[in-house]
Amino acid sequence: MKSDLTRMAESHHTMSAPASHKQPGPARRAAFVAATMAMAAMLSACGSLKTDGTQTNSIPDDYRTRHPITLTEVEHTLDIPVASGDRKMTIGMRDTVAGFSSDYRSSSSGAVQIMVPHGSANAGAAAQLGREARSVLVQKGIPGKRIIMTSYQADPRGDAAPIRLSYVATTAITNQCGNWPADLTNNTLANKNWDNFGCATQNNLAAQIASPTDLVAPRGMTPIDAARRSTVIGLYRDGDDTSSN
Repeated sequence: MKSDLTRMAESHHTMSAPASHKQPGPARRAAFVAATMAMAAMLSACGSLKTDGTQTNSIPDDYRTRHPITLTEVEHTLDIPVASGDRKMTIGMRDTVAGFSSDYRSSSSGAVQIMVPHGSANAGAAAQLGREARSVLVQKGIPGKRIIMTSYQADPRGDAAPIRLSYVATTAITNQCGNWPADLTNNTLANKNWDNFGCATQNNLAAQIASPTDLVAPRGMTPIDAARRSTVIGLYRDGDDTSSN
């Protein structure tokens, strides 16, 4: 027979022994896998709802979409006022025609049309100044075969009819500003730009573009200036300033 001390020791060892971990059954494992897959699906769905705000086509009220800059054929005109007593072009008139010819040579290679009034009180003076305007264009480098002289019927009782110079060239433009189709207060809660927003900026940007083809593709690189390169290298070797004066 075991003593009371031995039985108490065995009983204490049995109570303090750690319980064995039970392995989960097949049903519990299947439920855990299903919950994990559902959580992954929810997270992937949240990621797919995120949009890229930097893309223009994802912003429905972008001013660049409402007022796009496009390349189109535009007629460029210059009206020269002529009084019935004029006998020759003034210095200001000649300078204006010279500026017109400079714009033409940088943007077009087509025909330049000179339209003089016919039937008006200043018709005689306009005809004489029209020939002088043609000579100014030729002096500024426009070939005479590209200049077309025509006339238009003017009202004899109206104001002094001008001489019109015109040519057609591809130009960067956008739509006309000043369109207010809706009340501005309607956009307060929606926090959206109004329809005319950004129109003036787009028009100014289009007017500042020197060559409309720059919107299509970049220009080719110009050849290097060998003389300037030699000068810069010499200054650099001597430890002098290489910037242009």
